Amino acid sequence: MIPVRCFTCGKVISEVWDEYKERIKHEDPRKVLDDLGITRYCCRRMLLTHEELIDEVAPYG
Repeated sequence: MIPVRCFTCGKVISEVWDEYKERIKHEDPRKVLDDLGITRYCCRRMLLTHEELIDEVAPYG
């Protein structure tokens, strides 16, 4: 689950997560982030380094 807001600046980033995830399959992540309006490096970091772990952790909860 992607955080709703960037930890550093507080910008809402969860609204672009689904589109970002789909578009990086076919496009360069740099171009996708630019097109989505994610220009701050702190917000870019949040999207680039996020790893979906909920499916691995859910069976233990």
